[in-house]
Amino acid sequence: MRLPAGTRLAAVLVSGIAIVTMAGCTAAPAPSASPAALATTAAAASSSARPSPSTAKPKATPKPARSSTTARSSTAQTSAPRVPASPASPAPIPSGRVIVLNPGHNGGNAANSAAINRQVPAGFGQYKACDTTGTETNAGYAEHAFNWDVSLRVRSLLQAKGVKVIMTRSSDSGVGPCVDERARIGNQPGVAAVVSIHADGASTSGHGFHVCEDSRQPGGAAVAAQSHALTVAMHDALLRGSGMTVSSYLGSNGYYPRSDLAGLNLATVPATFLEIGNMRNSGDAQEQSSADGRQQIAQAVASGILGWLASR
Repeated sequence: MRLPAGTRLAAVLVSGIAIVTMAGCTAAPAPSASPAALATTAAAASSSARPSPSTAKPKATPKPARSSTTARSSTAQTSAPRVPASPASPAPIPSGRVIVLNPGHNGGNAANSAAINRQVPAGFGQYKACDTTGTETNAGYAEHAFNWDVSLRVRSLLQAKGVKVIMTRSSDSGVGPCVDERARIGNQPGVAAVVSIHADGASTSGHGFHVCEDSRQPGGAAVAAQSHALTVAMHDALLRGSGMTVSSYLGSNGYYPRSDLAGLNLATVPATFLEIGNMRNSGDAQEQSSADGRQQIAQAVASGILGWLASR
């Protein structure tokens, strides 16, 4: 997704917490540390982390906000090349592992602009909007709905393998929660990792997924190394099984380190942030809008998480 701008959260949010929203992986300021620097940290703290990709960071196109009056573009789109899925068979996962899935945005955000525009801490002294509305396909399929659907599918796949899953929101009709509250949910004791699920909104010619990791070390070197290993595992699983290629328009080889995402900046546990395709591209949008396509994506995401858990 692009940078801008109910139910209760079952067994997660404390009674009385206002539910408001989250910002996506959009156009971002240049990271303060390169993927190469992250790889150095990862190598020192975890032998399982791979070197990060090159530091090329093309400027992202601002992400269009979704609203009920969004004009439908009739501009011709370039279809993304598809790659075949290859099912993975990760090792069995010990019971008791906890994963937080963070489906970006929420269905009620667009109608509650005052709530989602409220400024909240975003880490490292930054403040940003509580959340944004997200993007959508040119046919009107909303990112918040895509994020929610894929997350539910991933949850089912993980639970079938004995992994406990916590969701940062309990429906696709509420508002929020804000990005800082989502981070607090992820930082609960016993959580192994946080995986944020989003899609992007860029020029129609761009296609493919990219994975964001923090270009700094909010949780220290050891957590940064584990976050990097998780990011690599998710990248490889998406490339192997999602049906999408790496991003043709942003980052380097499907990686995009950032310093402006609250969900990463405030994380004290391993965390990564997925941008699973460009909703404005006809090829990516076709897969994102299809139940079969979303199931294929979810299987890839679950495979990456299970593989990372098995390697710890």
